[in-house]
Amino acid sequence: MDAPAPAFDFAPVQSLHRDRTHRIRTVLQPTERHQANALGTAAADYCLAHHVLEGAETAARARDTAVFDWYRAHPDANAPALSIPTPLGPRIILAPGVERLPRSAISETPYYVLGPETAPAPPDLQELAAEAFASGRLNGFADLLIDHAVVVCLLRRKKLGNTLDSWTITRLPGTIYCDHVDEPIVLARDLIHEAGHNWLNDALAATTCKISEEATFQSPWKRTMRPAFGFLHACWAFPLTMIYTARVLPQTSGSLHRFLAAYLKQQRGLLAATSHDHTRALDLITDPGLAERLRSVHREALSL
Repeated sequence: MDAPAPAFDFAPVQSLHRDRTHRIRTVLQPTERHQANALGTAAADYCLAHHVLEGAETAARARDTAVFDWYRAHPDANAPALSIPTPLGPRIILAPGVERLPRSAISETPYYVLGPETAPAPPDLQELAAEAFASGRLNGFADLLIDHAVVVCLLRRKKLGNTLDSWTITRLPGTIYCDHVDEPIVLARDLIHEAGHNWLNDALAATTCKISEEATFQSPWKRTMRPAFGFLHACWAFPLTMIYTARVLPQTSGSLHRFLAAYLKQQRGLLAATSHDHTRALDLITDPGLAERLRSVHREALSL
C-alpha cells in the first residue's frame, strides 16, 4: 500500500542524518575511521550516534571512565548484538521498565539510553514489535518506521481501552517509548504516531525552520492553547494515525475493530476543529516542501 501523500522521503532529513552522525562520531573518535550502517541505514546510524553521545556525556559528567570508554569502543551502541530481525530490517526492542527511566536536569520527560547493561526485550515483546512493524509496512508506513522507529522501549503492558502513554524526546531521535497492549495493530498505530514526531523534529531541524514561540493555537487534543510547534506536531502525528487506522480497520474484527472505529471517529471530530488554524500555522513554516507535506497529510486525514 502506498505511503500517505506525499511520501516521507525528504532530502534535507537524509542530509541531516549523515552530517550529524559524522560530527558526533568525529567528536567521540577523532582519529578513528567511522564504519557506517550498523543496522543498514544512515537513519539508524543517526539514532545510535545520539544514544552514544548522550551516554558518553552522562558518563563524563559522572567521571565514570569505564562507561565512557565503553561508548568510545562501541560507536554503534552494541546495536548488532541487541537488534532483532523484523519485516523492516534490524530493530532494537527493549523493555527497560518505567522505574528505570531517568529524568535529566533539563527535562522531566523520562528516557532510556543504550549502554553496557542494555539487554533485549523478552521474546514475546520482540514478536509483538515485529508484528507491529509488519502491519505498518503492509499499510504504507514502512519508510517512516524504518528511519524513525529504530529503538523501541516497550513500557507498561495494559488492556485494550486503557490509556496508553507514548513519547519521544528530541535528544534521542529514532527512539520511541510506549505502553502496549497485546495487539500488534494498536502498537503499530502508536509507533507511527511517535515516528511522525521524530520525522517532524528532524525535518524542522534540517530545513532550519524557526517557528514563532509567540504564536498559539487552540488544541482540541489538549483543550487549551498550544504554541505553534506543539500544534503543528499534533496536526501531523494524529493524522498519520488516522490514515493508518482507516487502512487497517477492514482487517480487524470484534473488540479490536470497535476500539479502532471509535478512535477514528473521535479523531475525525478533533481534527476537523483544526482546519482554519492549521492553514494559519502552516504560514510559519518557511520551507515550501515541508509545508506541503504537512498540508497534504492533514488534508488526507480530513477526507477520511
